[in-house]
Amino acid sequence: MTHHPDPDPQPADGPLTGKIALVAGATRGAGRGIAVELGAAGATVYVTGRTTRARRSEYDRAETIEDTADLVTAAGGHGIAVPTDHLQHDQVRALVERVDREQGRLDVLVNDIWGGERLFAWDTPVWEHDLDNGLRLLRLAVETHAVTSHFALPLLLRHPGGLVVEVTDGTAEYNATRYRNSFFYDLAKTSVLRMAFSLGHELGPRGASAVALTPGWMRSEIMLDAFGVTEETWRDALRDQPHFAISETPRYVGRAVAALAADPDVARFNGTSQSSGGLAQVYGFTDLDGSRPDAWRYLVEVQDTGKPADVTGYR
Repeated sequence: MTHHPDPDPQPADGPLTGKIALVAGATRGAGRGIAVELGAAGATVYVTGRTTRARRSEYDRAETIEDTADLVTAAGGHGIAVPTDHLQHDQVRALVERVDREQGRLDVLVNDIWGGERLFAWDTPVWEHDLDNGLRLLRLAVETHAVTSHFALPLLLRHPGGLVVEVTDGTAEYNATRYRNSFFYDLAKTSVLRMAFSLGHELGPRGASAVALTPGWMRSEIMLDAFGVTEETWRDALRDQPHFAISETPRYVGRAVAALAADPDVARFNGTSQSSGGLAQVYGFTDLDGSRPDAWRYLVEVQDTGKPADVTGYR
């Protein structure tokens, strides 16, 4: 292999150098942020999704898994894009077989598959909600995670210390007492929380750990578009939604995953529900701007109580 000088060389190694990660659902949003931060820590990261430079999913958006893989590599890791529909058993089986063939191990599995952004209707009761959309949402948000874990976990368990991260929306404590948008959305996000709990019981005795993880109010590509702003101009959205001041980049939850993956004592979190802001307090990482937003504490103490937007003490 020919080596070319790098004008801006990355560190020779990081806390995850030599580790192999699979981020399922890494086309955009949290999945992309997680993949990039795992790469920044030195990992080889397989990134999957349905949107490639040759074909788009029903989202019909410009972000691709190849772009994510390039960002992983640019951050200092090794990004590998593998087009995968995680509802298709044969595709997921082939994905895991490829990781096994090329690497012989899997250290981190991140289940971030979602795809339901356009399938739920806010505050619409189940009998009025489009049934096909609701059931499709459950398949994309729940069944995909189960399929991926079924095929990937034997490889992850081959070496001790493996980590599974189930990405959801809301902590177990928060979601236990609140209705989340709709019957189908609520069921999907709560199911993923429970997955981490169940996987913790199955993986813990076998030397691995599972953690449910939620970002806060995340400035994903889709969220920024919804507000008509960019990452550079996101504060313009505060005119319409002042509480958006607590928001965070997708890289923040990525840093949470990287910190968990590098923690030799990660088993202390096995089976639990965590948030990006909560883990930032544990591990000391920040968002890209140097702040440390704690969205779920803010939601409980400020937004949900009807107080005016004020992030003082929350980021």
